Amino acid sequence: MSFFKKLKDRLTKSSSKIDQGLESIVDDGGVIEEAASSAPEPETTADQEPQASQPIEIVPPVVEPAPAIAVQPVIPDTPKASGEPEKKGILGRLFGGAEQKTVVRRTLDDDMLEQLEELLISADMGVDTALRVTANMAEGRLGKKLSVEEIKQLLADEVTRIMEPVARPLPLYAKTPQVVLIVGVNGAGKTTTIGKLASQFRAAGKKVVIAAGDTFRAAAVEQLQVWGDRAGVPVLTAPEGSDPASLAFDAMTKAQADGADLLLIDTAGRLQNRQDLMEELSKIVRVIRKKDPEAPHNTLLVLDATTGQNAINQVDVFQKLADVSGLVMTKLDGTAKGGVLVALADKFGLPIHAIGVGEQIDDLAPFDPEEFAKALVGLE
Repeated sequence: MSFFKKLKDRLTKSSSKIDQGLESIVDDGGVIEEAASSAPEPETTADQEPQASQPIEIVPPVVEPAPAIAVQPVIPDTPKASGEPEKKGILGRLFGGAEQKTVVRRTLDDDMLEQLEELLISADMGVDTALRVTANMAEGRLGKKLSVEEIKQLLADEVTRIMEPVARPLPLYAKTPQVVLIVGVNGAGKTTTIGKLASQFRAAGKKVVIAAGDTFRAAAVEQLQVWGDRAGVPVLTAPEGSDPASLAFDAMTKAQADGADLLLIDTAGRLQNRQDLMEELSKIVRVIRKKDPEAPHNTLLVLDATTGQNAINQVDVFQKLADVSGLVMTKLDGTAKGGVLVALADKFGLPIHAIGVGEQIDDLAPFDPEEFAKALVGLE
């Protein structure tokens, strides 16, 4: 099963919320019109039905002296099998020929725009982003009658436009070891994300070392060791309660001696309002910079999508203290508020390297803005 298929299957709470909301908005004040009828058994064309979902592959990264060569998703062409029954539902009703000859459309006016704004805000897109998205959707279209499917497409196009500039894989540099510091609050999925990244980069031919910097939680160390064994990646540990900054320094020494390409450093989960824990994170950064003034070369903030708008506060605080260079969003399958990712892209412009929708090794994949936008709004 492709990652996009999983994303569409599992991001049901967000897409359902927006889908049902759009249906309600259009029905409220909309009128039934005759849809374009089709001739018997028409020849299928690309603009008469949605494209089939397409699989994503991870292509091994290529390291060159210049930065930003990274693991990229490749989307091969997957033609629709002949004879495959056409999907029904909204698209089926709109393009279904003899089965459905009517469609509900509503005139785009100020009242409808206000309802659209409220819907996007309820999906955690944030007030500023929701206003900007609806304003762009309305440009040149005020007074025109739109169906649910047409609104979905406009919304998906606008979300894609916002997300495209931040959809960047984790960059790989020629300098080794490349130090990647993983930060985030308790329960965001840092440990699992590190395990998945290590496994994927190891499979791509990179020599990876993991440092279990969450020295206060034995379960985190054990979990990393399980992932390390599974991926064939060494995990460096320290006694429980040890100074994590000291472990990070020793791990850099070990990674250099072993000729590792990547050093992934786990850190203890910390709430952004715990000043003592945030100071400890700053200490880790100061210590590893004694070994390499440019380290960490990447600081990834792992965010839990279920936290909604609180994710914006987390980015704001962690960016100031740890100089966050990119984001990984987990648990998109567990929230009705996937729009927070759009708000993050619009507000901060930080690269979104990957998203996760589950616990399996292939449930973390490079972020694709167009596929995310389609899954978010419920487009086939």
